[in-house]
Amino acid sequence: MKLVIAIVQDEDASDVLDSLMDKDFRVTKLATTGGFLKSGNTTLMVGVEEDKLEIVIDIIKDVCKRRKEIVVSPTPLTGNDGGYIQQCPIQINVGGATVFVVDVDKFIKI
Repeated sequence: MKLVIAIVQDEDASDVLDSLMDKDFRVTKLATTGGFLKSGNTTLMVGVEEDKLEIVIDIIKDVCKRRKEIVVSPTPLTGNDGGYIQQCPIQINVGGATVFVVDVDKFIKI
């Protein structure tokens, strides 16, 4: 048995959950934060038999596509501006997922 720990963006989390549950996988959802700009993330944990591991990973890959997004990043100016902050739009890559697969020595369902 394997434990899949997938960290996905909040925007993708509900679609991943729906897709996994449609295929009869049981999923535990944890709300987490971190990453670039401290954006909201969701951590999903899925216990899966080894022969179904690639199905879970493929579902995550299909839903969590990388995309570009424009965000406004404040840039402090130096000099006599008295702390004036300039807003600079920057393009960043968002989406995707970070996936860990861990061996499970023992699984007990109570």
